Amino acid sequence: MLIKLKKARTHQEDRLLALWLATSAGLLNAIALGAFGFFPSHMTGNTSQLSSEVSSTDLSDVLFFGAIILSFVSGAIVARVIVLWGIIHNVRLVFSQILLVEGVLLAGVSLYEMYFHSFSTNREIIIFLCGLMGIHNSTSTQLSSGRVRSTHITGTLTDAGIALASVMVAMLRRDYSKDTVAQRSQLKTHLTTLFSFITGGIAGLILFRWFGFHAMLALGVMLVLVAAFFIISISRRVRRVRLPHSKK
Repeated sequence: MLIKLKKARTHQEDRLLALWLATSAGLLNAIALGAFGFFPSHMTGNTSQLSSEVSSTDLSDVLFFGAIILSFVSGAIVARVIVLWGIIHNVRLVFSQILLVEGVLLAGVSLYEMYFHSFSTNREIIIFLCGLMGIHNSTSTQLSSGRVRSTHITGTLTDAGIALASVMVAMLRRDYSKDTVAQRSQLKTHLTTLFSFITGGIAGLILFRWFGFHAMLALGVMLVLVAAFFIISISRRVRRVRLPHSKK
């Protein structure tokens, strides 16, 4: 799920990726809404808000929305640079390592909010969370070659609509070609992403009402555990493969 091999990824791997990363993105998005009244992944709305704020006289709001967009893009850039470094140096665990660092950073922010929460730092925390969302979305997008965008629901809905239309036309034409099967599989992947994000959003709001920032901490710990599990399991598998060759 969290490694990119030379062989083509299966839709089953992408659905598992969507199940974990889209759900966690929905959770964080909803928790941030409950905590700060703001969606850190809603870049379409934030860009529109920036456009409207430009006409106002409040420079601080203009700078805030500009910083949000810059933070999200910067997160995506950072994730891309790290992935390119991993490809160049043949680091197969690079995606798991990015997810591990993201989880640690999210847990750190959660602990800060639990013990030092202040309304005066809300904007800084929101900007930081937008950066994490950029990393999160960039990681899933690169790992799945664009088939899973864990926070970009507008694009996922568009892709799901295209795939659904293709499947419906193929059914009417009684077309049973490989392209139709691929479109059907892709539609299932998009629907998994949408369902996971929506479910995560609903659960995030409920969990924040019950547990506050402890819910955000639990999400950060979960990301760390998932990433650590794959790092350990893949490292062990590689050692088992290399051990017989080293004895020869």
